[in-house]
Amino acid sequence: MTFARKVWHLLVGIKDGLALLFLLLFFGALYAVLMSRPSPGQVREGALLLKLDGTVVEEPEAADGFSALLGGSLPTKQYRARDLVRALDAATTDDKVKAVVLDLSRFTGGGLVHMEEIGAALDRVKAAKKPVLTYAFGYADDGVMLAAHSSEVWVDPMGGAFILGPGGQNMYYAKLLERFKITPHVYKVGTYKDYVEPYVRNDMSAPAREARSAVLGALFDSWKADVKKARPKANLDLVTKDPAGWYKAAAGDGAQAALNAGLVDKVGDRVAFGKHVAELVGEDKLDEKPGAFAHSTLKAFLAKHEAETKGKTIAVVTIAGEIVDGKAGPGKAGGDRIADLLDGKDTKDIKALVIRIDSPGGSVTASERIRTAIERQKAKGIPVVVSMANVAASGGYWVSTPGTRVFAEPGTVTGSIGIFAVVNSYEKALAGYGVTSDGVRTTPLSGQPDVFGGFTPEVEALLQSSIERGYQRFIGLVGKARGKTPEQVDAIAQGRVWDGGTARQLGLVDQFGSLDDALNYAAAQAKLESGDWHASYLGQKESGYSSLFERMTDDEDSSPPEEGDIFAMLNHRQQSMVERALTQASHLLGASGMQVYCLECPAPNAPQAKLTKPAGWLGWAYEVGLLSPS
Repeated sequence: MTFARKVWHLLVGIKDGLALLFLLLFFGALYAVLMSRPSPGQVREGALLLKLDGTVVEEPEAADGFSALLGGSLPTKQYRARDLVRALDAATTDDKVKAVVLDLSRFTGGGLVHMEEIGAALDRVKAAKKPVLTYAFGYADDGVMLAAHSSEVWVDPMGGAFILGPGGQNMYYAKLLERFKITPHVYKVGTYKDYVEPYVRNDMSAPAREARSAVLGALFDSWKADVKKARPKANLDLVTKDPAGWYKAAAGDGAQAALNAGLVDKVGDRVAFGKHVAELVGEDKLDEKPGAFAHSTLKAFLAKHEAETKGKTIAVVTIAGEIVDGKAGPGKAGGDRIADLLDGKDTKDIKALVIRIDSPGGSVTASERIRTAIERQKAKGIPVVVSMANVAASGGYWVSTPGTRVFAEPGTVTGSIGIFAVVNSYEKALAGYGVTSDGVRTTPLSGQPDVFGGFTPEVEALLQSSIERGYQRFIGLVGKARGKTPEQVDAIAQGRVWDGGTARQLGLVDQFGSLDDALNYAAAQAKLESGDWHASYLGQKESGYSSLFERMTDDEDSSPPEEGDIFAMLNHRQQSMVERALTQASHLLGASGMQVYCLECPAPNAPQAKLTKPAGWLGWAYEVGLLSPS
């Protein structure tokens, strides 16, 4: 029996060992497949398909897989603008690319500067004698802008197009706070610093209306000029000045209305569009679905056309999204994270530094932490150049002050040089329930700031004085950077935002130019010849978990569900307004220090709208009922 027992234990051990080995091999193989990069060999002769199922941003947010899986929904995809431009430029010379196809069926937009950059890249594709064909169920402002740069624009017979233009309503909470007897203590400097207005007013102030009207008017003029130049036959006046009459003339047919206004060229569904593309680039031999055409995906194409890494290094540090304390990001500009990038080993042997900014600002302390880290690099004697994208305002301008040269675009929103803080107290609310406070103070500041018993006049004066000191520091930094006195800066500051063209006239930026222009200028300042340097984008490496999650949920070749009719499209857009209002409310209730933040600036990263049914293997999980949409 003893011998038999030993043999049995041996067999069980062998079985367990083999089971463990096979499990390790299985998960190792699965990990290898999911972590593998797209192969350049996957680039096929046909079209370069850019299926933009999401938003275009300067810096994509890190994928939060656990939240998505637990919540039963996935965030909308984000596409780095720079990657799209690189792919389009590579398509101009790649013989395998016969045409570029844009699928904007689930495109949720991006910033004006990014749209202009991508539009210019599409123009270069057309100049290389390669057609650009665009399809969508429906087009909104940013989709209209990209489609304008196409050779041919299709819309679904059940779809349409509309132009809303920038602007809209803000929520104001003064009466709500009064009703609940919450006292907002607002400390600010800047006549135009309207971030605090929703907490102390019931409507927009005259200075805020003046500043916002000027900026939004300039942005809309830039948008219209770009669209009109790319698509002269588009009747923008008809669409923007009399939208009701425009739709009525087409008997409410959105697709026909878009055709009548010259926004699209042809009306047809996805299958008809695909068959038309197949006539130009060839049919897809691997896909028998109606309308399939030979194509390469964005990821495979980028894998084939990798960025150059030869020569000396010019580092690029991206400051995108709200500037916050800590290590948040990518997609948010965590002050500690970005400072660590600037002070890390990757900047040890760089020849120049370019700061790419797409941020409406945020925390004063985080902005200062980033600024001082940039100053440490500048102290090494290397050129430091700033490149502004869609937004570089408030804290976004604070971090630009170490730059020896500042590049922006006419559509950039910048300025908003002001500072504020908001602290709530609840003494009136508590008194309504019979709760009062009393005690002994040894100084006027004892127990202050007291959010339950109220603030003393002394603490109110102290906090306002601190804000005023912060403002003086802000305009002092700007004055030193721009060669102006504090008084001269104050005259153009006061929290007012400016479009890029006006900011250039005021001396807040030096010249118009893209990120490439800033890189070339930095290279020239570092005395580097063309071909002797490359740009290194710090902090851009994906974590293994992020890459794994994206591969598990990604299916670039699947056809997305259509957006729905015009009501669905408008509701999708309004969802972002709800999320903006919730964010604003959370700022009111949240604990934060002094802020250099711009309320009126367009959000650099679109809200993370959710897909009710994800692609890939999670889509299968939805089908069989393992997951349910939220």
